Amino acid sequence: MEGPWVGTWRPHPRRGPILAEFSTPGPKYWLPGSTGHVGHDPTKDRAPAYSFRGTKALSAATCSPGPRYFIESSITKTGKHVPPTALVTARPKTKILVTPGPSDYTTDPANKHVYHTAPSNTMVFRPKDFKKMRTPGPGTYTLPRVLGPHTVYTHAEPCYSMKGKSQYQSCFQDTVKTPGPAAFAKVDLDIYKTRAPQFTM
Repeated sequence: MEGPWVGTWRPHPRRGPILAEFSTPGPKYWLPGSTGHVGHDPTKDRAPAYSFRGTKALSAATCSPGPRYFIESSITKTGKHVPPTALVTARPKTKILVTPGPSDYTTDPANKHVYHTAPSNTMVFRPKDFKKMRTPGPGTYTLPRVLGPHTVYTHAEPCYSMKGKSQYQSCFQDTVKTPGPAAFAKVDLDIYKTRAPQFTM
């Protein structure tokens, strides 16, 4: 419905969105969205799209009887509820073992760990077997080397070994001892080229 004239123009309902209502260019420009898979903005990263399918049918191994069967009231989620009852059985058989008595133990040496006693030295005889107690003397050990490249606790300078002149490509080289062409095996073509198809009958 049009209103009365206001000066040289008459107010009327707007026919579309007004650009002044938007702080951005608004509907004047259309930018592709950044959600979805179809029509995605090519300047933005797009995550891989996956298709959703329906739920899988239950397998025969996972199907439970359901409410078809009667479950006793004593069955709980943690197992069968059994009230405490007295169990009458025969006397268990025990094996007769010969265990040591109180007189088999000697507690006298333990007194020095329990009571405060004065220091005392024990006098014993020299052991008969001296071979096990013989320790090596000072002349048995050898000290690590100090000079040379392979030292333990000192810094060594680079060491070079002097050797003779090589006979390679010299006038003294015996070319008769070099292997000939027949000394090497033939290399299969399938090693460095595309392998040909192989079929067995």
